[in-house]
This record gives sequence, C-alpha cells and structure tokens, in this order.
Amino acid sequence: MRKIIFLTSFILVVVSAYTQQQTFDITNYTAPKGWKKQVSESGVQFTKEDAAKGTYCLINLYKSVPGTANSKNNFDLAWSSVVKEMVAVSSAPTMQPPETENGWEVQSGYAPFESDGNKGVALLITSSGSDKMVNILVLTNTDTFQNEMTAFLESVTFKKNIATVNKPQTSPVRPAQPIAIAKKDGFAFSTTNFDDGWTSTVQEDWVEVTKGNIKVLLHYPKTGTIFPADPDPLTNAAWNILVAPRYSNLKNYIVRYVSDYDRVQLAAGNLTDNKSGKEVYVAFIRKNNTWLEFISPDKKTFVQAFGVDLDNVTWKSDKAIFEPLLRLSNCNKFAVAASDLTGKWTSDFSSVQQLYYVNTGDYAGMNMNQSSETFQFGAGNTYQWNFLAVNGLAGNGKLSTAKSSGAFKMLSNWQVYFSKIESGPKTYDAYFTCLKGGRILWMNDAKFPGSGIFKGFGKQK
Repeated sequence: MRKIIFLTSFILVVVSAYTQQQTFDITNYTAPKGWKKQVSESGVQFTKEDAAKGTYCLINLYKSVPGTANSKNNFDLAWSSVVKEMVAVSSAPTMQPPETENGWEVQSGYAPFESDGNKGVALLITSSGSDKMVNILVLTNTDTFQNEMTAFLESVTFKKNIATVNKPQTSPVRPAQPIAIAKKDGFAFSTTNFDDGWTSTVQEDWVEVTKGNIKVLLHYPKTGTIFPADPDPLTNAAWNILVAPRYSNLKNYIVRYVSDYDRVQLAAGNLTDNKSGKEVYVAFIRKNNTWLEFISPDKKTFVQAFGVDLDNVTWKSDKAIFEPLLRLSNCNKFAVAASDLTGKWTSDFSSVQQLYYVNTGDYAGMNMNQSSETFQFGAGNTYQWNFLAVNGLAGNGKLSTAKSSGAFKMLSNWQVYFSKIESGPKTYDAYFTCLKGGRILWMNDAKFPGSGIFKGFGKQK
C-alpha cells in the first residue's frame, strides 16, 4: 500500500461565491467533481475508484448528532460508533493537533483498517460546536485522490443558526415557568423540550404537551375507550370516560369522523374546567389507539393554532387537514439515561399464516413466526443480549438463536452504543414512551434510521 499523506489540519473556511456549495443537514460543502454520490437520511457518501489499479477513496459525511462540550470525548465516541462499526482497525487512532474555527473545535485521527480482505486507512474528522458534532469518515487505500479529498474537506462549513424541528433536545430540561410539574416515576427524564416550542411532561394518566396557552393531553390507554363500534358510539364513550369527568356545562358539542381506511374520529365542545372554573374549548381526536385532548381558551385560539375548524369537518374531508393535530401524538417521547436501563427488557413477536392451495382451495397448513429478544442490563454498564426465533410450518419449525454480552454506553440521551450485538458493535437510536405505571423502550439501528423497524421493549419488574 502506498503511503498516504493526511491533512495535518482541518480548516473551516468561507468558500468563494463561484463555488457550487451544497447543503446536507447543517453542513455546507462543495461536492468533488466526478465522484459517485449517494444520499440517505443519515448521510452523504462520495466514492471514487480506479478499478484497474484496485484503488479507491470513500468519503462519508454524516448527519449531525448531539454532542458534549468535550471535543475529544465526542471524537472517541464517534471512533467507537462510526469507525469500528464499519471496519476493523488494527490500532488506536493517531491524532492530529486539534483546530478551532468559527466556534467549532475539530479533532481528527487515523488508523490502518482491514475489511473483507481489503486494507487501507480510516480517517475520522469530528467537529464539535453548538452542542452538536458532525463526523466525516474517509476510507482509502491510496493517495491518488489526496487533492480532491483535501479540497472537499476545506470546503466544509456549518450553518450558524442551528435548529431542528419536532426533534427533542439533547438534554431535556424543565421550562423556566413550567405549566405542569412532571410526575416522578423513577426515570431520569420526565420532561422533553421540543425545538418547535412544545414541551412534554409525564403525568399520572397522560403525557401533557404545552405551548403558549394551549395544552394537549395524550391519554394513556384505558378500558372502554377503544372497542369495535361505529364512530359516534365509540367517540362518545371515550369522551365520557376521558374528558367529561373533569368538566361541566357542555355546550356546542359535535361528533365527527372522516371516512378513510385509517378513520379519523373526533369530538369538540365548549366546557367549564371544574378545577379552574374557566371556560375552555376542548377538541378530542383519535390517532391509532391514542386519544388526544386539545384544551384552548376558546375556539378561535384553537383554529388559529392548528388551521382547522372542526365544525366544518365532514366524512368527505381531506385527512391531511388533521396533520398539525395528529403529529403531536409523537410528543410522547423521553430521553434515556444509563441508570434507567438496569433490569431485564423483553420484546416478543408472533404471527401465523393460514395457507391454502390456489388451484383447489384445500388447506395447506399453517406457517408460524415467533421471536423473543431480551436485554439484561447489569452493574458497570454491562449487558447480556439473547435472541430466539422459530419459523416454519407448524410441526416443522426451525429454531434460530443468538446471544452476545459486553458493555454499553450512552452516546447521548437519545443514543446507546453496544460493544457487541451478534458479530460486532452496534449503535441504536433510543427513547421512552410512557403508559400508566411504566415505560416502553424503543430502539432502532442508528445506521438505518429510515427503516422504521423500531423494537419496543417492556421492562420486567
């Protein structure tokens, strides 16, 4: 392998107007010409190779993630969760002197690697600032593309005003003048501040979401509020159980629904709050198995905030008009601390398929799929992971098992790193949702954030 000369510093500069800068997440850059480009939700990848010589260079620009105030700690976490998950490095990284520019502190280091028989060098550049970090990973086995790689790195700048909408902050804190005091349930985080101004707090029977003079209650599941029925009887029953006991003097009550495969059901009316004695406007809407209760000073305030007058809703209305309301169901989301994980968490799945022959209609048997996955978290941030699955026709199923153990660490309050799951380390995006008397831990492979395959784990007492 030819000697590779890496940059001794990583300079953040303002690029001249004639360059054609592009933007991904909070990062501005100039794409290297003639390189293959691939974009995903988690990052941008540039690749160039010389097939005849067997040389290549790969640049991965990752989406920003929450970071600490210590840039070296950020680099070390990224080296474990980014570099070691992609390639097998043979030594600790050789570090370059840190650089600071425009409020961002840059740590960079490199080490030899081997992956599927291919050898090369991995260079990681971690930029820390504004409570975030941005990682750039370069994998190459040649210095042929050195100039192009250098030009790309020197083109990188970051947005000055960083904000993300509808995503929880790294370290949720209580607002200066809280509208609701969060219920203490033994977990580290009971409040989440979202960047669009909404704040969630854990309560006994619901998650309370507030912004300005509007309050939204995300009711926990309760017997009698979800059952097979026509829209009106079901909505009235849920209203009488979840809403009516806390109010009086109901006026202008309406019940509506929208005819759709995922039917929208709602109710609304003017009431007197029994606790405060004030008149309020209450809207009540169902999202899957969650009932959301919107409490506003009056109907005008509600319409101005969400852009929909429920009095005008008919069964033919466009379901899209409810999106500003329904998206708030995602505010049942709370950060995770290492101390929250102690104990055993389980996730079980099962399904059956009844099979029939197409030509004759005769019964062809039943196909079963069952799986069980557990995490046992112990002292010293240790864990044991076990997976068991049975798949196949009834009476002829095949058993598959896997297990791993090691140490975990929180990369942030929303991300956890495991030293080994099956064949190697793995990082999961993680958060809690609340229900009455407990929480569900949701985890998804951080390398495939758009996959939507979240696993919910319930904790055994």
